[in-house]
Amino acid sequence: MTSIIIAGPRGKMGKEAVHLVHETEEFELAAAVDSRNAGKKLRDLAGMPEETALIYDDMQTCLEETEADVLIDLTTPEAGKKHLELALDYYVRPVVGTTGFSNEDIQRLRQKSEEKEMGAVIAPNFAVGAILMMKLSQMAARYFSDVEIIEMHHDNKLDAPSGTASKTADMINEVRTPKRQGHPDEKEEQTGARGAETDGMRIHSVRLPGLVAHQEVLFGGAGQSLKIRHDSYNRQSFMPGVKLAVESVLQVKTLVYGLENLME
Repeated sequence: MTSIIIAGPRGKMGKEAVHLVHETEEFELAAAVDSRNAGKKLRDLAGMPEETALIYDDMQTCLEETEADVLIDLTTPEAGKKHLELALDYYVRPVVGTTGFSNEDIQRLRQKSEEKEMGAVIAPNFAVGAILMMKLSQMAARYFSDVEIIEMHHDNKLDAPSGTASKTADMINEVRTPKRQGHPDEKEEQTGARGAETDGMRIHSVRLPGLVAHQEVLFGGAGQSLKIRHDSYNRQSFMPGVKLAVESVLQVKTLVYGLENLME
């Protein structure tokens, strides 16, 4: 039985994670960390299953008082970084689903996880289909050097571009020769019209109500084009990936950045 703490249970992703743990036979919910409702039990919150896990408002106190194998953190980048380090300090394996980690952050946290000989997972996107979209895009980039990414999310998303778009660009740039796309003398009549740039590739961010998480990777070549697209229509689409991450983090002894590295 895998004992799990969930940080951010009232969020849209957090609620789905609570139900995932509740409905998975080999998982049990040990505690939750929430900025409100300290001292209550999860079942006391609206929309929650019959779970008696205690709610804390401080991660360190929760880790000190709770025996757990895994922390699922679905909060904010700032909180996620802090919680990941605290979890490793208390020998609880973190699975973090927030973005905003720099390369320096990842290198430092990977070193810490390896010193502790414990697994950790940071996943910009838990949707299995999105991971396949990223892998297929990397494959296509070997043959198409002209590529643009359009990522589309709900209007409450804080970061732009999304972690998935940035990760996709990183994976593409591993195999793509840097190239400045478009006309060499092109001029933006309005700043930002061509989107963000990484090694000449462009990333565009759309924020609209009604969207959840969507991304297109567009490739162009002589006389042809290729579009690779993934759509998440609700947060349930992320739960198979969360389950995979929880199961996998128990088997590794390093920090894994990106669910694609667990899907080989």
